[in-house]
Amino acid sequence: MARQPRTARPRLIAPALVAAGTLVTGLLAGGGTSQAATQGPCDIYAAGGTPCVAAHSTTRALYGAYNGPLYQVRRASDNATRDIAPLAAGGVANASAQDSFCAGTTCLITVIYDQSGRNNRLTQAPPGGFQGPAAGGYDNLANATAAPITVGGHKAYGVYVAPGTGYRNNNATGTATGDQPEGMYAIFDGTHYNGGCCFDYGNAERNSRDNGNGTMEAIYFGNIKVWGYGAGNGPWIMADLENGLFSGVNQRYNANDPSISHRYLTAIVKGGPNRWAIRGGNAQSGGVSTFYDGVRPNVPGYNPMRKEGAIILGTGGDNSIGSAGTFYEGVMTSGYPSDATENAVQANIVAAGYGTGGSNTGTGPVHAVGAGKCLAAPNATQGTQLQIAGCSGQANQAWTRTADGRLTATLGGTTLCLDASGQGTSAGTKVVTWPCNGQGNQQWTVNSNGTVTGVQSGLCLDVTGASTADGAPVELWTCNGGSNQQWTLG
Repeated sequence: MARQPRTARPRLIAPALVAAGTLVTGLLAGGGTSQAATQGPCDIYAAGGTPCVAAHSTTRALYGAYNGPLYQVRRASDNATRDIAPLAAGGVANASAQDSFCAGTTCLITVIYDQSGRNNRLTQAPPGGFQGPAAGGYDNLANATAAPITVGGHKAYGVYVAPGTGYRNNNATGTATGDQPEGMYAIFDGTHYNGGCCFDYGNAERNSRDNGNGTMEAIYFGNIKVWGYGAGNGPWIMADLENGLFSGVNQRYNANDPSISHRYLTAIVKGGPNRWAIRGGNAQSGGVSTFYDGVRPNVPGYNPMRKEGAIILGTGGDNSIGSAGTFYEGVMTSGYPSDATENAVQANIVAAGYGTGGSNTGTGPVHAVGAGKCLAAPNATQGTQLQIAGCSGQANQAWTRTADGRLTATLGGTTLCLDASGQGTSAGTKVVTWPCNGQGNQQWTVNSNGTVTGVQSGLCLDVTGASTADGAPVELWTCNGGSNQQWTLG
């Protein structure tokens, strides 16, 4: 969105069996050992005559026989890289391999591999019409531990997109161009979104520029209302078709596209000659609903479409980088998938068992990536006062009470302040001040939805999704879309 990806040849199965879901067996968690899925989403798409041309996931294999790398991480201590593969063919990612490799340092996700065999991998997005985080620079890479979850009871990690983060492949092969038909789905965290442009996954321009109406077709998720919106206050699944976020046939408001915010969200967009659709549902249970299925918008430039076939994740087509969201898996297909095929894919997703429990439960300190500091929460209750401490294993940092009532400490040469005025657990409790720069204490407020907000020297603290699980992402970031600092409950 602006202005502001050789196909695997899986074993075929009868369409009736696909529709019934009898061969859709997600990842099983038995005896603590991952077992391969009989079918993956891309096996189901192939059986339906619309094979995957791109298949991306940091959480699991998307073919029943796939055992290659899912993604690559790079650690900060020596810039070494490590590919993370499934525990077994067709299985969930080997998160323990990442944890071991990244122990004692931080890691970024550098590559999200394409499982389709076409090498449509996603890497750090280059500058575009909207430049990268630094003028003319590449986009940020996602912290590899910022979105821990479980799949089938096994720990895995998603791709946590903070503003300024983006992945792209401008040389993808096999993806739809022009008015060719295609389908795509993605699994997002339905509680992590914003109103920035644009948290997308799908088809975009090959030069990272806005090339006009109809030059892209991607799934958008968020609550921006500048170009189009649906019912309620959002967030909505919409189609980013370039120069327009469409929630239906109308250019702006479409009442049939509902606000939808499941913790794990299945989002679907598909398009062909003068036809396209939006579908969505809960990735943990049930089926998917159709929110729109009809003709292209009655706006010049969208019929016929002029899709270019690049692949984006986390940004708009022209590298608009104001968005936030979390991605777990997604595919793009050749051809317009049937609803029955997508229903079977949804059954496979539900059977995979996305969750936040298992090995990922508990409480602990909140770690700052690369900062050598921690926000130590006595417990995970909303409104509990947070304390900044050292992260290197020493005892909690000593704080000194000043004559004006502040608690201060020095870490890494920076004087930090803790606001001791609020000890309650109700919404509105003052939490922490950071940093102490002579401008007075910054008050951070716990909101009724669990977020922690406040601004001083352009800094924001956001406890995303009000989650209290071990590994829940927390952000300390610049509010103007600049460099982010990831904080994660450890």
